Amino acid sequence: MRVLDHWLVTPWRRSVVAVVAGALPVLSFPAPSLWWFAYVALVPWILLARTAPTGRRAAYDGWLGGAGFMLAMHHWLLPNLNVFIFVIAALLGALWAPWGWLVRRFLGGTPSLGRCAAALLVLPSVWLVVELVRSWQGLGGPWGMLGASQWQVEPALRLASVGGVWLLSFLVVAVNVAVAVLVAVRESRIPAVASLAATAAATSAAWVWSPRPDVDGRARIAVVQPGVVDGLASPSRRFDREERLTRGLAGQHVGLVVWGESSVGYDLGKRPDLARRIAALSRETGADILVNVDARRSDRPGIYKSSVLIGPGGPTGARYDKMRLVPFGEYIPARSVLGWATSVGRAAGEDRRRGTEQVVMDVGHGLRVGPMICFETAFPDMSRHLAQDGADVLLGQSSTSTFQDSWAPEQHASLAALRAAETGRPMVHATLTGVSAVYGPGGQRLGPWLGTDASTARVYEVPLAHGVTPFVRYGDWPVDVALLVLAGLCATEAVRTLTRRRNAPEPHAPPVHTDRESPARHGR
Repeated sequence: MRVLDHWLVTPWRRSVVAVVAGALPVLSFPAPSLWWFAYVALVPWILLARTAPTGRRAAYDGWLGGAGFMLAMHHWLLPNLNVFIFVIAALLGALWAPWGWLVRRFLGGTPSLGRCAAALLVLPSVWLVVELVRSWQGLGGPWGMLGASQWQVEPALRLASVGGVWLLSFLVVAVNVAVAVLVAVRESRIPAVASLAATAAATSAAWVWSPRPDVDGRARIAVVQPGVVDGLASPSRRFDREERLTRGLAGQHVGLVVWGESSVGYDLGKRPDLARRIAALSRETGADILVNVDARRSDRPGIYKSSVLIGPGGPTGARYDKMRLVPFGEYIPARSVLGWATSVGRAAGEDRRRGTEQVVMDVGHGLRVGPMICFETAFPDMSRHLAQDGADVLLGQSSTSTFQDSWAPEQHASLAALRAAETGRPMVHATLTGVSAVYGPGGQRLGPWLGTDASTARVYEVPLAHGVTPFVRYGDWPVDVALLVLAGLCATEAVRTLTRRRNAPEPHAPPVHTDRESPARHGR
């Protein structure tokens, strides 16, 4: 350990280690999907920050580790954003600077039992607030929240129904802090083990107490994934393939057919012939078809991405316009300042327009669905609101064809498991080129994924469940708890500072000499 500390004295070496340590948690997400690694992935980063020689250096360790995490989590954006991805990672990484400083504040040196206990509450709370801030759509949204690494772990999905992905992030960080104390602070190993046991007990109690979704029906929903279509006239050729695949669903008694994001590249008001062809498919299959139109609208200015429901008689009038757009991919924030991003990467040449409200659609057979588009499925509040508004099934229409050979398609597909578990509603994730996936109301996977090499239509038997999960009822309460913890920390520190100043001895003032009291000079 002393050799390592000596090696880390050089600032640039320490900086490199911080970036690498911050990047480690990405291995817990798809495609590696080493979910168990999430519970120790932060330990090297914590150990580095606690040994920082100063608080400022610890803040730098937090900043650089955060930049490493963001860069590793979004590395597949590099071909699109080019050098700008490093700028974004550095800016967002700064959110972890206070976290690094607090790691040293509570765990530096030889911490007391009280400091170790406080760290188990404060450090996860700070991490949660960091995730809250970066979850703002203008900063890129909540892609890569640490709790999302647990998407395939049944007990974790049960906990998600209680406190959402926020609760999972809190618990994962708390376990990492306990493991770091266990490794580095010999005097606090017994309390660290006790904390791990207490966390396990609380988690088990929540797992047992959390209500399970009661299945009270089923729906047959088909996903149409055309696969990669390149070259000239690709929108027309893609539509032809989607039409052929959908026609093959005739006679399979489906209740709804879902196409992926940007599955129709023309406004249906300008191309009524396409609307008639989709309506004919609806009559053949006996089901409404939810398509996604990515085009300049004929009834208002601008380009929109919209979920449009087509029935046997044509468009039903049910339409959802995408509300949360992908920064740089679908619009450029502060284009007058950052418009240069279009010259160094494949950023949006024209900003798309936003929708104003979420929509729940009645697709017949007594089934109501709530559509989301693209990375909107990363936002827990959107699926929660759809469940509150009466959606029986959550739908995500996506296209990650730009990142076909990266980890992005699997990462995106995994998010639907969390949204299903949080709301107690099944979720269908339909894409153009994979990965498409369907999950039950408990977040369990239904049937196989449709991978990035698949061009097919598949019918899924989707169990329906109703009732209200604690997350739907109470919302992001773990975030509220984290904010209260930080408010308590600030109040405690303020009182401690005032008390220290009040009890500090008054400095001895030097004697004041007046002209009259000044000693006479010799020689006068």
